[in-house]
Amino acid sequence: MTPSNAGTVSDSNLCETDFPSGTLRVLQLTDTHLYSNPGGNLLGMNTLDSFECVIRHFREHHWPLDLLLATGDLVHDSSPEGYARMGRILSGFGVPAFCLPGNHDTPEVMRRHLRAERVFTDCVRDHGGWRFVMLDSVIPGEEGGRLEQDQLDCLEDALSSGERPTLVCMHHQPVAVGSSWIDTMAIENPAPLFEVIDRHAQVRGVLWGHVHQTFEGRRGHIRLMASPSTCVQFTPGMDDFQVDEEPPGFRLLALLPDGEIRSQVVRVDGMPHGLELASSGY
Repeated sequence: MTPSNAGTVSDSNLCETDFPSGTLRVLQLTDTHLYSNPGGNLLGMNTLDSFECVIRHFREHHWPLDLLLATGDLVHDSSPEGYARMGRILSGFGVPAFCLPGNHDTPEVMRRHLRAERVFTDCVRDHGGWRFVMLDSVIPGEEGGRLEQDQLDCLEDALSSGERPTLVCMHHQPVAVGSSWIDTMAIENPAPLFEVIDRHAQVRGVLWGHVHQTFEGRRGHIRLMASPSTCVQFTPGMDDFQVDEEPPGFRLLALLPDGEIRSQVVRVDGMPHGLELASSGY
């Protein structure tokens, strides 16, 4: 089955009627690109400042929360100090935080130093009535991704051992998002991923980061979703690298007990200062 892009517009703004009893309220944060130095900048933007701006916006407008998903490129320089800081920030939400690595992370360093209360780097975690599979798509030293056999086996085992509605998460996009330059840095072997997913009807969504932009699509009954970065954004639909003027953001998900997913992408109110819009890459 070929994935179909349903456009770049999320559901209408979530409201209390979108959260019937038993619904999980989930926040996705992705592509934070923190550094060991809290003054570290990416394309002129201080990534810690922009991350704190995103968190502040979320807390002012969208509390409470049941679960947090951090979907890669957590620390741009893969530093122990950066992961320790990220762990403290995530732990401060007071809910479980499920984390996976991106191409700017070093998975072994991340798992060793991203240690804090309620912060997890397991492949499979259950919360509420849902199962979450957190796949590592990193190819060391490469910008693109691949799902090695151990990750595919983890997914198969997770889906074969229960019938909970399941959200599959990774860093790299498993389908093209329509930006030619970044689609050269996608998961290079999506076929075996979807072969596993297609055998298990309880998969209700696939969620990723990496692309620094919003994407909405479907594969049959399965929602396909990518989300903006908490710092720099990439302009959608471009053949070549281009920095977007959209502000940082995050994704909210309402995961209903019956397996339905409702979702909304939220942007902060203003653009953090310093962004180098004329940059040709990083």
